[in-house]
Amino acid sequence: MAKPDMTSAGKLKPPSETFRPGDWFLGSTPPNHDVNKPPIVFVQGKNGSSTSWYGETDYHGVNDMYTKAYEAGYQTVFVQLHDSAGNGSASQYANGRLLASMLEDISNHFNGEKVNIIAHSKGGPDTQAALVHYGAYRYVGRVFTLASPHHGSNLADLAYSWYAGWLGSLLGQKDDGTYSLQVGKMAEFRAATDNHINSRKNMYFTGAGMNRGPALTALSLGGEYLSSYGENDGLVNVWSSKLLYAKHLFSDSNLDHDNIRTGSAVFSRIEPYLRSASIAFVPIMDIQHKLQGEEDNVITSSLSQTVIGGSLQKNAWNEQSFVVDEAVPGTITIYTASKDVEIEVVSPFNKRHSLSPIIHSGKNETSFFHGATIQTFNNSKLEIGTWKVRLKTTTPKDAFLLTAQFNEKDYITLNMPGKVKQKDAEFFIKKPLNDKKESVLTTFDVHLIDEFGKEVSPKPTMYIKDSENFSGKLPEVPKSGVYNVTIDVKEKRANGPERKRTLIRSVYIEK
Repeated sequence: MAKPDMTSAGKLKPPSETFRPGDWFLGSTPPNHDVNKPPIVFVQGKNGSSTSWYGETDYHGVNDMYTKAYEAGYQTVFVQLHDSAGNGSASQYANGRLLASMLEDISNHFNGEKVNIIAHSKGGPDTQAALVHYGAYRYVGRVFTLASPHHGSNLADLAYSWYAGWLGSLLGQKDDGTYSLQVGKMAEFRAATDNHINSRKNMYFTGAGMNRGPALTALSLGGEYLSSYGENDGLVNVWSSKLLYAKHLFSDSNLDHDNIRTGSAVFSRIEPYLRSASIAFVPIMDIQHKLQGEEDNVITSSLSQTVIGGSLQKNAWNEQSFVVDEAVPGTITIYTASKDVEIEVVSPFNKRHSLSPIIHSGKNETSFFHGATIQTFNNSKLEIGTWKVRLKTTTPKDAFLLTAQFNEKDYITLNMPGKVKQKDAEFFIKKPLNDKKESVLTTFDVHLIDEFGKEVSPKPTMYIKDSENFSGKLPEVPKSGVYNVTIDVKEKRANGPERKRTLIRSVYIEK
């Protein structure tokens, strides 16, 4: 019997590895192997490989998930999806097709025995694609998804927004996996998956984290951006991690997107459900009535943020500004394609503020802007007035993305479906006045972007219902697909600077 190798801190490593997409390999058979327990297949997230389950995590040391499963007497199996090649992430359909073929081979290896799956992050949608759309449900009993973006991530929407185009192109991070995780694209996936008869042929369990990760990391800054959309683990919101027909096991304030995949954090919580691959006790749920019309369900986001981005000219100062009209906490985060960028943040009273130490966003499972250099400024009470951000690069080709988050009491609300037919392609904006009695001129700058980052013409049409409520009609699009909507809401008072707040969302438009 092959024995597992030891990694640091006494954690185990499988006796053999291979990193070619489509390959799978076994963990060591434990001396206390319980033949009545189904084998566990581990499916990693975006840009991950098998090492996600026994190698170094991004922020929390070596993952002991394999160790915990081995010690509990489980036979383990590791798979390599397309992402393991290191050339970017693949869509859930591409990874799902590959995973389905591996699950058939794995089941045959175990003489037709069903396996259970533990999936992290995008590994959840990848697994569902394999089981539901490629028929691999027959080889699997139970599926456990940890922080899986079943309904997409607004960070993916940000990556494909009007302002992030330059940065994304230079970083090369606009790959199929990121594209597939946009909220609109996942709304299409949910409509195709949840209404499929195969979606009820396995038992699903979900888990979520509510910790944004270590301070001053790409994960924590992603969590700051996502905080406008609700509780999150730095990469995925809690609401996105749930499925209508799954048993939600936990939402844990101690877990972030990185350590939620570790054995010490979650294995004991899911292990009682891993002991069987039976789906006999799956409640017979008539979820069809819940899912009918799901494509037209409106997604509501309440936001108070300004987003700016674009190219940077070498050795020239690029100055951007935004307005603060409440003395509230705020966070300014700046992503640049290179690290050779000088940045100044200047308050309305001309005080220059230093930014945090440079953070480099590596190509890992907890970052959307791979390769970006990130700097941030956080203030518990931003001064009222016009703030300026000045940037200068020494790199010939460079770009930036600036997000400014404000803890204001008056959030702007965007209501728009995740998936909608062309004739119903509308969105609604509410801008509460509350105690504001001063007359405000509100205008909108709206960009609709296709999958190639090109703007769709003509621009969306805006309609004023009253001083608080507005609607927009999206123009005719050339074909069905996911489109990014970036909306700048501009407010101008008679005796004051223009305030701009940015709304970003993707939507799947069906012709």
